[in-house]
Amino acid sequence: MSIHVALHHVTHYRYDRQVNLGPQVLRLRPAPHCRSRILSYSLRICPEKHFINWQQDPQANYQARLVFLDTTNEFRIEVDLVAEMAVINPFDFFSSRTLSISHSSTSLGNKDELAPYFKRAAADTAFRALSRRLFRASRSAAIDFLVDLERGSCRATSNT
Repeated sequence: MSIHVALHHVTHYRYDRQVNLGPQVLRLRPAPHCRSRILSYSLRICPEKHFINWQQDPQANYQARLVFLDTTNEFRIEVDLVAEMAVINPFDFFSSRTLSISHSSTSLGNKDELAPYFKRAAADTAFRALSRRLFRASRSAAIDFLVDLERGSCRATSNT
């Protein structure tokens, strides 16, 4: 069973004199890979004399690049959308991979994009204890590890 959710967003600026608006980039449209189905979407922009180019960033999120032709004393963006919200099973995917903590630099084709996720932060005592407890059990499936990690972190959080 699903429900429909309507969203209305307004960003509005008024200026005390005529201004030249430089190029603007809006990120106010759901990505094509979002799990909620978008039933309707509308974008209204003031001033009406503008060019709009839809682009996608490296993560496939939509971006609207706006270029305005004239000076204006007002800038208004209005978005309306209707989304279908449904119950989603987060484990409804296929994975034939096992979890590997160490990756060689050649095994990742998208190494640069994933680089922030491989940076190490200082581990505190609670995290070290949790990771020792989780890695003690032998497991081969990444999903099993993630489920155990969530269960372990919930228990650790609830005890504090």
